[in-house]
Amino acid sequence: MRRRTPAPPSPLPQRHGVDPVRVRLPAAGGWATVREHLVERLSGAGPGVVEAMFAEGLIVGADGQPVAPDAPYVPGLYVWFHRELAPEVPVPFEVGVVYRDEHILVADKPHFLATTPRGSHVTETALARLRRELGLPTLTAAHRLDRLTAGLVLFTVRPKERGAYQTLFRDRRVRKAYEAVAPYDPALDLPVTVRSRIVKERGELTAREVPGEPNAVTRIEPAEHRADGLARYRLLPATGQTHQLRVHMNALGVPLLGDPLYPNVAAPAPPGDFRRPLQLIAAELEFTDPVTGAEHRFRSTRTLAAWESYADWAGT
Repeated sequence: MRRRTPAPPSPLPQRHGVDPVRVRLPAAGGWATVREHLVERLSGAGPGVVEAMFAEGLIVGADGQPVAPDAPYVPGLYVWFHRELAPEVPVPFEVGVVYRDEHILVADKPHFLATTPRGSHVTETALARLRRELGLPTLTAAHRLDRLTAGLVLFTVRPKERGAYQTLFRDRRVRKAYEAVAPYDPALDLPVTVRSRIVKERGELTAREVPGEPNAVTRIEPAEHRADGLARYRLLPATGQTHQLRVHMNALGVPLLGDPLYPNVAAPAPPGDFRRPLQLIAAELEFTDPVTGAEHRFRSTRTLAAWESYADWAGT
């Protein structure tokens, strides 16, 4: 099989901890110039935006030089540019670092902070923050944690080693344990292993269980419960489907506290509303380092606010 030639290194530095956008011109197409293609491809940017970027020399080639507006279209050509970033409401919680060496960094992410740039969350992400604060432009995420979920996230320091750590998650060689707060149901027979098929369609907010071969497996164990009707649970996922833990807890009739999607989709919270965080924490991460062979076991320092003080968490 023919191996694809790797892309050349970016001629542009990161901005605010965010990589520039890289575009490779398709092999086939009827465009006469690079500008013509990008105007069509980036039509969502708005009228005149791409033309203005060319006029200001903001779109560059592999040599770092601005691409001329009339530069001919060349299939396979790479160009780079920085997208205009919309203002973001700062997430007022720090990203903790529980471990760091020359190969990896394990962060303790707060609730409400996305792991990596996506959609409207770009500079206010754990990755962008850590790159800026620690001066580590090569830092990349080995996996992702939902924006609303707090806890441990593994990052890699050296780009050439990222694949080795991502493979750990792909091959399910990472042991993960989560802690959660949800209603207490004395009729629920725990521990239990939930197996189901979960699908999440593009553009839909929620995932759902459907008939078919299970692709999501979670062991749910009781930790403790109390008289106010709340319980703390330990969740051990064997797979990593989107929203898996939230879907499985909801299916058992004990949806997580603070979940805006399950069992019902709530109205979007206004920007800057950091009340009632989802009561789910990625509490433990354990694996054998594929590069050094070291045995790693990490634990989050985050806490479940609704368990410590339901009144404070609920704002009552």
